[in-house]
Amino acid sequence: MAAGGLQHVAAMYAGVVAPPLIVGAAVGLSAADLTFLTGACLFTAGLATFLQTLGIWKIGARLPFVNGVTFAGVAPMTAVVAATKDRSDALPVVFGAVIVAGLLGFLAAPFFGRAVRFFPPVVTGTVITLIGISLLPVAFGWAQGPDPAAPSYGSLTNLGLAAGTLVIVLLLRRFATGFVKQIAVLLGLVVGTLVSIPFGATDFGPVADAAVVGFPTPFHFGAPQFHLAAIVSLCVVMVVSMTESTADMLALGEIVERPADERTIAAGLRADTLGTALSPFFNGFMCSAFAQNIGLVAMTRVRSRYVVATGGGFLVLMGLCPMAASLIAVVPRPVLGGAGVVLFGSVAASGIQTLVRAGLEKDNNILIVAVALAAGVVPITAPDFYHAFPDTVRIVLDSGISTGCVAAVVLNLVFNHLGTSRAGADEVTAPMEPGEEMTQARTAPAR
Repeated sequence: MAAGGLQHVAAMYAGVVAPPLIVGAAVGLSAADLTFLTGACLFTAGLATFLQTLGIWKIGARLPFVNGVTFAGVAPMTAVVAATKDRSDALPVVFGAVIVAGLLGFLAAPFFGRAVRFFPPVVTGTVITLIGISLLPVAFGWAQGPDPAAPSYGSLTNLGLAAGTLVIVLLLRRFATGFVKQIAVLLGLVVGTLVSIPFGATDFGPVADAAVVGFPTPFHFGAPQFHLAAIVSLCVVMVVSMTESTADMLALGEIVERPADERTIAAGLRADTLGTALSPFFNGFMCSAFAQNIGLVAMTRVRSRYVVATGGGFLVLMGLCPMAASLIAVVPRPVLGGAGVVLFGSVAASGIQTLVRAGLEKDNNILIVAVALAAGVVPITAPDFYHAFPDTVRIVLDSGISTGCVAAVVLNLVFNHLGTSRAGADEVTAPMEPGEEMTQARTAPAR
């Protein structure tokens, strides 16, 4: 269980530490404060993961979900920092906006839960596929190296380390059995890191410089401040985050064979938003479910939420022990990239598997998938496509998952519901009737 939890941490670590590093650099934090902010985000990610996996009352999807800092908030947070005259007030303004966005999101969670009926297989399959496709460029970026400005970025050495890690994971998945097969990604990361040492790609400096014990003191950077413009900006991000989390829960529900119903989605969104509202108290940012770990569940078939909760425990410990946190940072980015290809590709494959059951022999459904996928890949294939739009609108449009999800839902309503008689709709769209799979879902709790 510990190894499985560590695998989940390894898969999402880079995604958790990137936002605080970017925002902290924009604020101009010292190295010590930057380390503190990163540790705080790891700590709050662990708390949010506990909420999501173990749950309390009506909070938590109780699915094998890892929660962490959402990257969707990076651009608006850095914009808030840039707009704040006194940089010492920047983080308090951000934290105040995150708290309000989290509380409002918590109140709105039940309404998002009811939207599950608008996610039949033709929609969920499209969105799951987009999640995998949207994450693959992250893996390709990791494979090239940590710094795009470095001469070694995209070098044969970096790409070779990524390819070698990928091969190791594939070989372990093909020839290993039992527990070794289940932790193939973790072993691939370990072996890839060891292999990278002679090539000078492994930096042990973070371990040497890190403190053994550290606690994220509440409001370390000052009491939260509440500015309307910052609150509106982060509320928009909250909507985007909740949309992506809904899609992620639907994806994971399919993978673990426990389709997410309205109650599950509402409970999961409550965990996301409550974790978000509490995070700034410990100097963390907006929390959301991590799509990266869906690929790990899909590949290993380890569906226990307690394994992921163990990963949440590791996150809390790393937040309390900066030296432990730095051990994961030792893994070279190209090694992470090689493993990421398997993880994120598995998500896309799961989406295709769902689409097989979506009635694609119907012309309407083919059009829904075609246009929604096209809308979703725009930010990937043409990152500046929406450059003329206002920044607030771009927060939504630049998220391929959100854009594709909205397109799939709207097109499904237009082609399969609006203006169609009940009898006709049943005849035409029987394979993907909204909510049909949810009502037939197994009600047994996840392990």
